[in-house]
Amino acid sequence: MSWGTVLLLLAGGMLAGFVNTVAGGGSVVTIPILVEIVGASVANGTNRIAILMQNLVGVGGFQRGRAIPWSAVWPLAPPVIVGALGGAYVATTIPSEAMRRVFAVVVVLVAASVLVQPSRWMGGSEPRLHQPWKWLAFLAIGFYGGFVQAGVGFLMLAGLVLGSGFGLVKGNAAKVTLILSYTPLVLVLFASADQVDLAVGLVLGAGNMTGAWMASSLAIKKGAAWIRWVLIVAAVAAALRMLLL
Repeated sequence: MSWGTVLLLLAGGMLAGFVNTVAGGGSVVTIPILVEIVGASVANGTNRIAILMQNLVGVGGFQRGRAIPWSAVWPLAPPVIVGALGGAYVATTIPSEAMRRVFAVVVVLVAASVLVQPSRWMGGSEPRLHQPWKWLAFLAIGFYGGFVQAGVGFLMLAGLVLGSGFGLVKGNAAKVTLILSYTPLVLVLFASADQVDLAVGLVLGAGNMTGAWMASSLAIKKGAAWIRWVLIVAAVAAALRMLLL
């Protein structure tokens, strides 16, 4: 691995870790980099090493700020994990391009909701999803996260903020916690399918960890208003990247 490759992985990982922690879509930066380095068949699995490292740091940062609503997060973990395992299994057998393009439209709708109806995102509200719909929604979100990961943060935030009544700060804290809950398991599935490059993933993960540490600290200090604008910019950029490139 050349020094140029190492620097590219670190820079891309830092940007992705920052964006993923307060919004989503960071993997649309790292997946193309990984495709060029390790090939398309290994990129999705290798990216999970960086996601794991990033969310360990992100959870630690939010926990220090006492922003993780553990009592509300634990009931959502089982459907997310089950869905993620199913998605990861499918991802080891089929391409992900079709789902990515459909998801790009969903991301645009999320960005529009944040821009047009900010009051729904800025603070806590009454939950709009109740059982069994909440369980099914997070099962589907987990499936997407296990399948392709890129942009799952947007879906997770929509489910947590709009569906479950979280504010943006606690929603982001819950998001990184839930993604962390399934990532080690799906990483094992990708590794068993020989779709992980450990060395490349660790270098990328070092960048992701740095970005996640910066983002979790800023999210707690600056609050929901700042996160809202990061979310809008990240969502539009991710959607354009998925649709046009």
